[in-house]
Amino acid sequence: MHPAQTVVTGFALAILAGTALLMLPISKVGPGGGSFVDALFTATSAVCVTGLTVVDTPTYWTPFGQVVIMALIQLGGLGIMIFASLIGLVLARKLSVRSRLNTAAEAKAVGFADVRGLVRGILKITVLIEFGVFVLLGVRFMLGYGYGVGEAAWHAAFLAVSSFNNAGFALYTDNLMGFVADPFVCLPISAAIILGGLGFPVIMQLRKEFTKPLHWSMNTKLVLWGSAVLLIGGTAYITLIEWNNPATLGTLDPGARLLAGFFQSVQTRTAGFNSIDIGSMHDASWLGMDVLMFIGGGPAGTAGGIKVTTFAVLFFIMLTELRGEGSVNIFGKRLSRAVHRQAITVVLIAVAAVVAGTAVLLLLTGLDLDRVLFEAVSAFATVGLSTGITAGLPDAAKVVLVLLMFLGRLGPLTLGTAIALRERRVLYEFPKERPAIG
Repeated sequence: MHPAQTVVTGFALAILAGTALLMLPISKVGPGGGSFVDALFTATSAVCVTGLTVVDTPTYWTPFGQVVIMALIQLGGLGIMIFASLIGLVLARKLSVRSRLNTAAEAKAVGFADVRGLVRGILKITVLIEFGVFVLLGVRFMLGYGYGVGEAAWHAAFLAVSSFNNAGFALYTDNLMGFVADPFVCLPISAAIILGGLGFPVIMQLRKEFTKPLHWSMNTKLVLWGSAVLLIGGTAYITLIEWNNPATLGTLDPGARLLAGFFQSVQTRTAGFNSIDIGSMHDASWLGMDVLMFIGGGPAGTAGGIKVTTFAVLFFIMLTELRGEGSVNIFGKRLSRAVHRQAITVVLIAVAAVVAGTAVLLLLTGLDLDRVLFEAVSAFATVGLSTGITAGLPDAAKVVLVLLMFLGRLGPLTLGTAIALRERRVLYEFPKERPAIG
């Protein structure tokens, strides 16, 4: 199979396996197992590191079911092909050419000669960050909230995996609203989300050349600058609009308001935790969060959306056209024209998917456009934030969200890979002509 097909098949099989496990009686509290639709939705949300839920995670699923969810999150965050390559390295000490090609396709590697080093580097980064967050949260839960060692370790481990993989699952009925003013919980989680959202290529380059910014690739620079602008802009936007809203930030002290605004801005970049009631936010906040969710994080990481690099490329294309220049130059380098076409293709498909999903959800539910659009963007961008309508949706609407999550996690990424690998040389060109634009 084509590497893109292999990646899609791997994710689909992981979702089906997770669905089967969650349907077992041992996974659900009370008699019987989970329903097929609820198990499928939860497994898809976990593997696609989204975080949308149709049932209450801490009360509906048993500890076994929660372990299954955490394992699916880790599997989906690392990537199916990367995880398979890791198993191959452990068992056989080598990788076939096909395995290296599939792994490179999923990880957005430039080449596939050193996939062994790539896989090991990704594993080291994942373990290091998740262990650091696990320690910080575990200590805080024991000292600040009186958790026992076992309870603190379990909650810390689950949140560490969920945060670094930008999943948004939590073991609390109100997600993280109980920690809205606690920087010792919110900041480590935010740091893990930001690092996971940068993408493995950026983290690996920063690890090697952190003090040599002139050596950074265009991808690294775009991700870092784009992430900083969106985080700061998102924090200011959400905090200012919600500052006096008594249902969200209005009852908090100024420091807690800033912390909550920053935390929610971080989550909107595809993580999905919430420390305030999303359903009580202003419509204008939802609209701004729709934009942030749609853009997402960095490529080849645990974030979703169309990716910061895609948005930045389109921005510089627009800027170049407005200036009347012939080529797109970014950070002293000329952008390949093939990237122009790829970025436009990814965005148009993403817009089509969100619009189509929103239209179908409106027909199936009869809910307001603002809430349905928020839900559709959140699913496609694998964010996991919700205005509170997910659990009450009919099964058909839940299936629509499942498709959006699957497409959002794999569609643009796989399409971009397929386009790059199918590039072929054409030996002729048609006459050039310009239609009227605008």
